[in-house]
Amino acid sequence: MTELASMPTEVILTQSREVLTKIYLDWTPQPGNYLDLDGKTYAVLERRHRYHLQSGRYKLHKVALYVQSATRPEEQSLIDGQWVIGDATCKYNARSILIRCAIHPTGPCEGCRFRE
Repeated sequence: MTELASMPTEVILTQSREVLTKIYLDWTPQPGNYLDLDGKTYAVLERRHRYHLQSGRYKLHKVALYVQSATRPEEQSLIDGQWVIGDATCKYNARSILIRCAIHPTGPCEGCRFRE
């Protein structure tokens, strides 16, 4: 079986559907991971697998990562083996790898008057 990490990977901007690059990665990005390309940082929003029919069977051909421009969050918490943005002990934290909270999504958590 082919490893996903050895697959050709297309990196696509989500809003414009522009293909930023086609690369081979030595890791398998999941939604919520960050990817650095040409000095810019992108958040992975979605990962899709592309298959081709070969000899009567579908075979994984490449991976498409849908990304958006982002900055890496400075505040992160680990909950049940999953990294989330911000202070996970706050009752308003979204416990998400993509959004901090509805009240103050851009952060930081420290100094937020709603932090509980």
